[in-house]
Amino acid sequence: MIRDDIERVLIPSIEIKAKTKELGRRISEDFKGKDIVLVGILKGAVVFMADLMREIDAHVDIDFMEVSSYGSSTKSSGAVRILKDLDLDIEGKNVIIVEDIVDSGLTLNYLTKLLSSRCPACVKVCVLLDKPERRDVKVKIDYEGFRIPNEFVVGYGLDYDGKYRNLPDICILSPRIYKDL
Repeated sequence: MIRDDIERVLIPSIEIKAKTKELGRRISEDFKGKDIVLVGILKGAVVFMADLMREIDAHVDIDFMEVSSYGSSTKSSGAVRILKDLDLDIEGKNVIIVEDIVDSGLTLNYLTKLLSSRCPACVKVCVLLDKPERRDVKVKIDYEGFRIPNEFVVGYGLDYDGKYRNLPDICILSPRIYKDL
């Protein structure tokens, strides 16, 4: 059973729902009367972005990027590769990068610079989870969900080697699952 791989629930789904509603309200207020492009970072941010966009009271367009810096490891390699770029032209648009988790900051730093070079009206960042004690690069987070300890988390879109994304809560993965890496 999938639950046997979980050490414990860190953030239950009811708290995620309340925080997502709060973030949507803040974004709606900040962008009142303006259109927004949400850029979801695949694959982890899909669940969060789907819930977030339903909480935003504005015209919202969506697009996705897929980047890789992990592979099947629990630590970032430090090298960011774009696997899927945007389909939309973001010039002159209000862009919000939607990310599941920020730890080292390398990927988010890279994406923020890349998207800013495409001349949007603005680039903001919305993250569900922030792991500040793992930070290697300073990044500006405009909309932060939860600060979490340096634990390996899965669920609500976050995975380990492609698994556990379907869990409704954010959970700490048992170290016995990844200890040999």
